[in-house]
Amino acid sequence: MIKGGNLFAGIPAELPEELAETLATGEGLRIERTVSRGHSSPTDFWYDQEQTEWVVLLSGSAVIHFQNGSVQKVMRPGDWLEIPARCRHRVEATAGDDDSVWLAVHWG
Repeated sequence: MIKGGNLFAGIPAELPEELAETLATGEGLRIERTVSRGHSSPTDFWYDQEQTEWVVLLSGSAVIHFQNGSVQKVMRPGDWLEIPARCRHRVEATAGDDDSVWLAVHWG
């Protein structure tokens, strides 16, 4: 079966919580779309994922903070990161006046 869609379609007008959707899965692989609108990680929360994540920001803006070395990365459309498994990170901020649309691929 062939599936398809548009990464910018179906975004609700009201977005009280970040929207995360799994678009495809396979053996050891997951592809997700996330939409943020002024959302950030909860205080003192760190992502500590078992899989490597490759993520690209398609629209909006974001600030990602990495625990190791307290590095911050400001992201603009087109910027991507490969985040190794177990690399603790958090979303410090996303654009409040625009949709920050992410595409993430998880594997391993």
